[in-house]
Amino acid sequence: MPDVDIALYRKMFLIRAAEKTIRKYYNEDEMKTPMHMSMGEEAVVAGVCQALSPGDQVLGTYRSHALYLARTGETDRFFAEMYGKASGIARGKAGSMHLGAPEAGLLCCSAIVGSSIPVALGAAFAHQYRQSVNRVAVFFGDGAVDEGVFWESLNFACLKKLPILFVCEDNGFAVHTRRAARHGFESLNAVVRDFNCNVYASDSTDARIIHDLTGESLAQMERDRRPVFLRLKYYRYLEHVGINEDFEAGYRSKETYRKWLAKDPVRMGREKLLQAGVASAELERIEQEIEQQITASVRAAKQAKFADASELCKGVFQCA
Repeated sequence: MPDVDIALYRKMFLIRAAEKTIRKYYNEDEMKTPMHMSMGEEAVVAGVCQALSPGDQVLGTYRSHALYLARTGETDRFFAEMYGKASGIARGKAGSMHLGAPEAGLLCCSAIVGSSIPVALGAAFAHQYRQSVNRVAVFFGDGAVDEGVFWESLNFACLKKLPILFVCEDNGFAVHTRRAARHGFESLNAVVRDFNCNVYASDSTDARIIHDLTGESLAQMERDRRPVFLRLKYYRYLEHVGINEDFEAGYRSKETYRKWLAKDPVRMGREKLLQAGVASAELERIEQEIEQQITASVRAAKQAKFADASELCKGVFQCA
């Protein structure tokens, strides 16, 4: 079994285990930040990030846990930030929605829909200007394509042939609103294909398929110097914001949920490894290692100190 498949499973299991832990402790009310959970989309983030090079940069949305964990693999600063502690990613001031790790290539995540897209455009332009070999991948939900900034950024990227990968994490909803109620066109892929970019799409929950598709798209970008639009479908298991299910809201059914759950990315990744001959004991070792890491991180976060009051105005723009 190639190392890639084990690396993909590590990423997905870490994301799932971390968010299960958030669900376990969130009702204690020590984590004050709103949570936008990533359960169900693990294959998208793991597959794309594994295909990128260490020097490539990524940007994300308020649903930022998966991207941060896939890119960094660390949980100490992550959980400290969830608990609002001084040892957190942003000394407790960013919360769940504004994670970043520039040293690991994660430039930023933003709570404003579509707002990270033009920032990614600037980063890609900088790479091109400096004649760097690195690329930029910006993740956003399908609701962001309803924003004018997406189309403006796509147009500029195509015009200037920027090294950027537009990753649309498509769950079919903008919060609770279905695609049919938002789009005055039939096919998003068809519309984007009218731009001078390469379009790839998949509805697979197999992280390896997404990894390979991303690699193919990056190779094509290298050949023809055209940006990429990568549309990947997934199903968000939990409510838009929060740690619970929301089927009583009426905008989606349990039947659809069960269909997607039957091809859960984390379970599928594990089964594939077993079928390929990886010993169950080896997978259990990996899982235990990750769970112990998370347990230690939560313990440290709970015991850590809050930032001093003087921290409040540091690192933020202030008018005189």
